[in-house]
Amino acid sequence: MSHHDERTFVMVKPDGVQRGLIGEIVSRFEDRGLKLVGGKFMRIDEELAHEHYGEHEGKPFFEGLVEFITSGPVFAMVWEGADATRQVRSMMGETDPAESAPGTIRGDLGLDLGQNVIHGSDHEDEGANEREIALFFDEDELVDWDLGTAEWVYEDAGDH
Repeated sequence: MSHHDERTFVMVKPDGVQRGLIGEIVSRFEDRGLKLVGGKFMRIDEELAHEHYGEHEGKPFFEGLVEFITSGPVFAMVWEGADATRQVRSMMGETDPAESAPGTIRGDLGLDLGQNVIHGSDHEDEGANEREIALFFDEDELVDWDLGTAEWVYEDAGDH
């Protein structure tokens, strides 16, 4: 990873997978200039769901979250780029698609709070990225590689 890069965890939720939106979502991040360093098509089991949503345990909506995230396959990914977590969050839109601007992933592809297509690490939660990446990926499942277009995405990419 070069000095300005950060990795962030992103997941296409079961509704996004069912609606055939994986390609659309991946394309948006690629178009933006982010680099995919890990991807996994998988079913989340109860145990992983409980770990992933651990902070919400005991809240009234917790069981619904677990039930939904385990209801079908998901596509888990790790993206890398400058300030990647904040970039991805702004591209996703608000948690509630109804409040998300057109042009964002949720603003274009979602209508309902419970089925909001995508999850991304919270840039305001220190360590959320590392925690979520480690939950879903082993270190050897993440690939270090050079994006050929980097010099056309970052003005200083040719300098180091």
